[in-house]
Amino acid sequence: MTNTKEAVASFAIISKVREKLMSLNTKFDELLDFPCLFNFKVIGNTDPKLEDSIVAVAHKHVPSNYAPSSKKSSKGTYNSVTIKVKVQDKDQVEGLYVAFGAIPGVIRVL
Repeated sequence: MTNTKEAVASFAIISKVREKLMSLNTKFDELLDFPCLFNFKVIGNTDPKLEDSIVAVAHKHVPSNYAPSSKKSSKGTYNSVTIKVKVQDKDQVEGLYVAFGAIPGVIRVL
């Protein structure tokens, strides 16, 4: 019974991600020449694992050696992590936006 519950939960998450991707309706394909290096800035709550989580997500989508840069907010409440990813197309950019946004503690992806 647990497997059924997990499968239903996974399906619900996948459905939400698909719905989110379809609603993005970006114009990256009109504005960028692919493939290209794309900077993502991920802002989240201060967490020592945030940078590692971002690298893991980027590596899952586009395997590479990443060297992100991090900066703490003036009060130390938030971290911003900038990572450059060589993306192949609009779908990959949108998928990474959604995937970075799904990391626990992430507030915004720019």
